[in-house]
Amino acid sequence: MKKALVLMLVGLTVAGCSQTERGAGIGAASGAIIGGIATGNVRGAAVGAAIGGVAGAVIGNVSEQPGQCYYRDRYGNRYIDACPRGY
Repeated sequence: MKKALVLMLVGLTVAGCSQTERGAGIGAASGAIIGGIATGNVRGAAVGAAIGGVAGAVIGNVSEQPGQCYYRDRYGNRYIDACPRGY
């Protein structure tokens, strides 16, 4: 079951067309692997896939927006804003 889930997620990473889809697929696959290893069960893998997928989609979406960068402030909040000059 775990191997099938991992293979399915790896297949989704390759099938994504846009950067957002690729980021979501890679994040989901990575999150599933890390969640499965950390918890040792399928529920942990599923939670890891969900969290990784969302994070990967956000990062992939930023890469599609020219002149926009992904930031994190000192409190851990994430936001998107214009890139610094010369970046």
